[in-house]
Amino acid sequence: MKPPDSLSADLPSEPANPATRGRIVLVTGMSGAGMSVALKALEDLGYEAVDNLRLSLVPALIRQADPKRRPLALVIDSRTRDFSAQNFLDELEQLRRDGELDVSLVFLECGDEVLQRRFTETRRRHPLAEDRTVPDGIQRERALLFPLKEEADVTIDTTQLSIHDLRRILSGHFRRDAQAALQVFVTSFSFRQGLPREADLVFDVRFLTNPHYDPELRPLTGLNPAVAARVESDPDFPAFFRNLTDLLRPLLPRYNQEGKSYLTIAIGCTGGKHRSVFIAERLAAWLKEQRLRVNLSHRELERLGLRTAGGGPANNQQANPQANHPG
Repeated sequence: MKPPDSLSADLPSEPANPATRGRIVLVTGMSGAGMSVALKALEDLGYEAVDNLRLSLVPALIRQADPKRRPLALVIDSRTRDFSAQNFLDELEQLRRDGELDVSLVFLECGDEVLQRRFTETRRRHPLAEDRTVPDGIQRERALLFPLKEEADVTIDTTQLSIHDLRRILSGHFRRDAQAALQVFVTSFSFRQGLPREADLVFDVRFLTNPHYDPELRPLTGLNPAVAARVESDPDFPAFFRNLTDLLRPLLPRYNQEGKSYLTIAIGCTGGKHRSVFIAERLAAWLKEQRLRVNLSHRELERLGLRTAGGGPANNQQANPQANHPG
């Protein structure tokens, strides 16, 4: 049998009967984790957005709104008057039993320290901390919502995400256009700064030759041809990259067959500036050659304001990694 010309030959070009079921996205999660940002992002994608809806009103809203005509995005969280995890799960089960509906549950997670800082910075009161401290409210809410996190179709940890990152991830999962084939997001990162929590696949390239130890290459990035040439000169690079693409080639169609619409591949090195950047660029180019939809980002370069066309430092000013958080 002749092999396909590209990976996209194995992927369906259109979603299965996209107009036959009404789409509903239920958003819940930790207060301060970005639910208002998520709802606005879904509204911008064309969803009819409703915030802080009581569970008892969900069936009536669905009947009245007609999600087949326009999909619905609902935020239901601990602020809601009749909220309970069990009631939420019961309602979710009823919705999923309806063959006319395509229902997804999104859970927004975030680290305790970041949540506490967001509430402190905005001077907002935590909904479950009226008579207690914010940390107590966070722990109370975390215990309350644990069953929903276990049931979620998509869990997004916003601890290190910017507003732009959160919107990108939601767009990848829930965009309404006809191109429903798998969308791949490739990002480079520094292990020193922690793993990208949204990553589905993580590859460590710290074994490759490190340009950091060359004084002439140190101030440059993996976007620079000289840095790229140094990494490529590593005798283990050709076999590594060939094995990487050989690994991904059969996986990507299977992800799509399982209904996964958005895949994040993270490439990490020590500083997130040289090796991981170059490998991420090469991998994104290979994925595009397979006629897949690909987005590319370099987390540490963007965080430090280093991304330029020539791969060198743009300026000496470091960007605040917590700016524009989705809280």
